[in-house]
Amino acid sequence: MEVRACAGVRNMDFACLWLGLLLPVVATLDFSYHHQEEMEEFLKNVAQNYSSITHLHSIGRSVKGRNLWVLVVGRSPKEHKIGIPEFKYVANMHGDETVGRELLLHLIEYLVTNDGKDLEITNLINSTRIHIMPSMNPDGFEAVKKPDCFYSNGRENGNFYDLNRNFPDAFEFNNVSRQPETVAIMEWLKTETFVLSANLHGGALVASYPFDNGVPATGTVHSRSLTPDDDVFQYLANTYASRNPNMKGDQCKNKMNFPNGITNGYSWYPLKGGMQDYNYIWAQCFEITLELSCCKYPREEKLSSFWNLNKASLIEYIKEVHLGVKGQVFDQSGNPLPNVIVEVQDRKHICPYKTNKFGEYYLLLLPGSYTLNVTVPGHNPHLTKVIIPKKSQDFSALKKDILFPFRGQLDSIPVSNPPCPTIPLYRNLPSHSAATKPSLFLFLVTLFHVLFKYSKM
Repeated sequence: MEVRACAGVRNMDFACLWLGLLLPVVATLDFSYHHQEEMEEFLKNVAQNYSSITHLHSIGRSVKGRNLWVLVVGRSPKEHKIGIPEFKYVANMHGDETVGRELLLHLIEYLVTNDGKDLEITNLINSTRIHIMPSMNPDGFEAVKKPDCFYSNGRENGNFYDLNRNFPDAFEFNNVSRQPETVAIMEWLKTETFVLSANLHGGALVASYPFDNGVPATGTVHSRSLTPDDDVFQYLANTYASRNPNMKGDQCKNKMNFPNGITNGYSWYPLKGGMQDYNYIWAQCFEITLELSCCKYPREEKLSSFWNLNKASLIEYIKEVHLGVKGQVFDQSGNPLPNVIVEVQDRKHICPYKTNKFGEYYLLLLPGSYTLNVTVPGHNPHLTKVIIPKKSQDFSALKKDILFPFRGQLDSIPVSNPPCPTIPLYRNLPSHSAATKPSLFLFLVTLFHVLFKYSKM
């Protein structure tokens, strides 16, 4: 019930006043930088005042013992519900790239204060479980003593490791010491069925999509590295960039420009051990990297303009978690089947995408006709056709449950997690893939960017 529901009712001023006092209230978040204690206070206040739609928890601790906080927003914030996709935003992976950290705090405020008031936000919370991590590298943020637009000591974590070079790599061995923050993320990914994600950085204006590293089989001979889902990734990157006036128009002076504000990660420059590739390959989660400011650590007075530029993009990108098709796989007795491979023919992943413990699958797909290949270990594949309509259902992917046509009792299917070893899976792949076929868009990207390499923002 909303306070405005009392409008127009005579002699109800006193009742409306009391109703207003009963509604949750969070002090307006100012546009300034919030250090660890201030950030924690804000998150705890939100979790307390909006306990029915939020859940605050720490997924681990940094090198120096700071909590890695995640606030979950949704109708069932404490646990996964079948059919409700899991989405996440992660910011401040590099401690000196600060805009994303503040944007996510303001996004939290915007979501909880508009629930029940704004129809779009209410529907989003009804249909999605949204995980928000404002700072993956709190030690780095606190280490910055002299903010700088280009580089500060706080980029790395407390052990001086770049966290965006610290994950297992699917293309070459990444023999670095795995850091506490990295391990926390990897373990977190095992606990949720994340479908879509974005990682917020600074130092450029571009939406970058996988792969960041590559081999000839993924197209590196053409100065790019493409996933089997390249069409979806380009669409996702465009979804964000097209709604940010600076990303699609004015870009950073004295730096490269990106057509339409998007780029393939490898086309920009190769990167080993990045988080977005790890998400896509080992966590079945589509993740892109959002570079949101030319200056890594801009002045506080600019933060409000960054929020205004990014608010629409942040909301619209979350809605894309409902792209494509979702459902459950059942046996003949109606039991959900975990660990079943569900993939699109001609769009197979190097580490096959499988159903979770509830037998659920989520596949991000653009409108079109597809054949799903459903495979239970020890049995012949089951093929089923699906048509994704051009106008998808609001706040829901197409629902397609699959009954596995096997007569008799299925053997128990072992659940493996992670499903594939964290080794360079692409190392021995043949140098041919449908995803690597040249396109005009990618040729232009290469033409613009092949001569430039930058340290990852």
